[in-house]
Amino acid sequence: MTWIVFDYGGVLSLPQPDSDAEAMARAVDVEPETFKRGYWEHRLEFDRGSLTPHAYWSAVIGRTATHNEVARMVAMDVASWAYPNTGTVGLLGELIEAGRDVALLSNAPVCVGEGLDELPWIAAIGHRFYSGRMGLVKPDREIYDELARDLGTDPAEVFFIDDRPENVEGARRAGMNGVHFTPGTDLRAALPGTNGGRRP
Repeated sequence: MTWIVFDYGGVLSLPQPDSDAEAMARAVDVEPETFKRGYWEHRLEFDRGSLTPHAYWSAVIGRTATHNEVARMVAMDVASWAYPNTGTVGLLGELIEAGRDVALLSNAPVCVGEGLDELPWIAAIGHRFYSGRMGLVKPDREIYDELARDLGTDPAEVFFIDDRPENVEGARRAGMNGVHFTPGTDLRAALPGTNGGRRP
């Protein structure tokens, strides 16, 4: 049984637009470059579940965030990652319609994962793995091992697609087939049995 596992941000969704990040910074009255630096500096620990939303957003903005600010930041953060990459989302839909085994593995905190689960193209994926729920993050070996165990498959039967080279390498170290996704990647050529989403 071959599994095709998609990353979310930068693969199924477009990258976070600068305009959305700047709008988030303005909403909490923080200089945009300072906001972006804090956003990414603390993000992996937020993805891992080591930081609560309140702790994360307080670290990002450099002061104690209010309850309303945290709620607003979470909503804006989810929205900033909700722009579908129509090419990969279209392929995902074809794979699901053809009965292929697909899954999602994303570095995302619990609150963001809950928001993404509301998106129709994500809700259609039966197996969704978010780092915040697992307490693990890519590219650490453990997250790929747990993914394979939960899917009940040999890692060699997994084709993992991610836009970050280090995450692809992490999957390969775990014995999976890694596909580095870039805007020019032809996934139909890179994945097994993806002749228009049908087995040849």
